[in-house]
Amino acid sequence: MKFASDLRVQIFADGADKASMLELYRQPHIKGFTTNPTLMRATGVTDYQGFALDLLATIQDRPISFEVFADEEPEMEEQARHIAAWGKNVFVKVPVMNTEGAPTYDLIRCLSSEGIQLNVTALLTLEQVRRVCDALQGNAPAYVSVFAGRIADTGRDPVPLMREAVALVNDANAQLMWASPRELLNVFQADEIGCHVITATTDILKKLPLVGKDLHEFSQETVQMFRRDAVKSGYSLPTAKHKVPAVSRR
Repeated sequence: MKFASDLRVQIFADGADKASMLELYRQPHIKGFTTNPTLMRATGVTDYQGFALDLLATIQDRPISFEVFADEEPEMEEQARHIAAWGKNVFVKVPVMNTEGAPTYDLIRCLSSEGIQLNVTALLTLEQVRRVCDALQGNAPAYVSVFAGRIADTGRDPVPLMREAVALVNDANAQLMWASPRELLNVFQADEIGCHVITATTDILKKLPLVGKDLHEFSQETVQMFRRDAVKSGYSLPTAKHKVPAVSRR
């Protein structure tokens, strides 16, 4: 098994807690950041632009993605231009479709051709990957964000799809982003197939020190945890002096 330091895939921290993001910024293995309106709402962010500019005052040398939240294409375009102006390391997250299912390929083509750095998000099919790659024009850096974790949530193995997506994205001079991973193993799967980037929440990132851990030792620590929590909780069962009548097995 590879150790975290041997991975080729870039790890981007996914979240919206300022303190956690700035702490992770001090970690050299975190190569970038992503967030979205849902994560921001969960952490109580009320000022979208204020939150973003506050982060950008410190995070200036690694890519960071902020998402448009309009639903009509003209307003999405206006928001994209506004967000892009926040910093040279900013990538504008544009969803692959709006809430009515109308694709945003024309908008992607327009913004990309003008040199705006994009992170096209919420893709789940190879057809979407093909269409997005076709829409990415010019030399503007771009990420194609496929939600592999959501694919797995439907009972499908995302690895074959992601492997094909790598080739499509390479041809478009973009980078494939493995989004919404569900476990640390996904980091190694992404690395094995040549995926360029994987996003990871703090819960997953905290597991990186476990990579390569001795499994016997891990087993013992698990038993110790069960014992420790039982004692802390004050659990007890009847002793030999107060036996519960045996259950008949006839």
